[in-house]
Amino acid sequence: MADINEIIGGYRLRTLLQTGQKSQVFEVVETKSNRHFAMKVLLPEAAADSEARAELFNDAEVGIKMAHANVVRIHKVDRSKERPFFVMEFFPSGSLRLRLQAKDMKFIREHARKIFRGAATGLAYMNAMGYVHRDVKPDNILVNSVGDTKIIDFAITQKILKGFEKFTAKLGRVLGKKTRIGGTKSYMSPEQILKQDLDGRADVYSYGCTLYELTTGRKPFVGMTEQELLTKHFTEKPISPVNHNKDLTDEFGQLVLKMLAKKREDRFASFHEFLIALRKIKIYKDEKLVEEE
Repeated sequence: MADINEIIGGYRLRTLLQTGQKSQVFEVVETKSNRHFAMKVLLPEAAADSEARAELFNDAEVGIKMAHANVVRIHKVDRSKERPFFVMEFFPSGSLRLRLQAKDMKFIREHARKIFRGAATGLAYMNAMGYVHRDVKPDNILVNSVGDTKIIDFAITQKILKGFEKFTAKLGRVLGKKTRIGGTKSYMSPEQILKQDLDGRADVYSYGCTLYELTTGRKPFVGMTEQELLTKHFTEKPISPVNHNKDLTDEFGQLVLKMLAKKREDRFASFHEFLIALRKIKIYKDEKLVEEE
């Protein structure tokens, strides 16, 4: 594991922000410029793991192409054998998962419209850039104290396939090419579980699961086993979030249920369509609906 004040690739490690199974995230200072960044570095035992390296570099390569206020920006990637890492903008905040773990529903409610709109705008941009995130969940949305958001973690993000790309991917599946289910089981759309070609509507579904949890404190589907949980994405009609939080409006409950439609054609066609619908309704009954630009 890396140590505080250690220098890696010209960056001094300042504060450990997060530790995962295969990587750590640090606040770092570039020694030349004294500028602050964040660094994601693989743990030594994962540095030689081809899958861990592939996900780290995919995370970096997708992020380098992004330039949006609601998507974290990647600045540099280092592919060294011993210490592969990438450097991204430093956004001093925690994830929405941390807010949920702290049961800080008051904060989420106070900034709900800004958070929900900001994260959806970032995802709309990613989809418009030709990518499907594939792992939208509270853990991968950073939020600061005033409700500004950043989408993070592009480890399993994929290009949205079109035309001949779709055909070759389908052919690979027919010929028995193995593909691993990527994503987090509580938030995965039915088509993602089936390893089908994905578009932005898969992210809409995952974001619907996320909004459900952010407003009720519970996930729309739970299971005693992984298989039971995955099956419920296909078979169980979700209960409206209003049933768990009476302060929510029926209109918002219907909006979330539309996002959770089993068939992708029954969901919002895009995040832009979702944002237009969100603009017209109240989230909470006591919310004052202000005309948005």
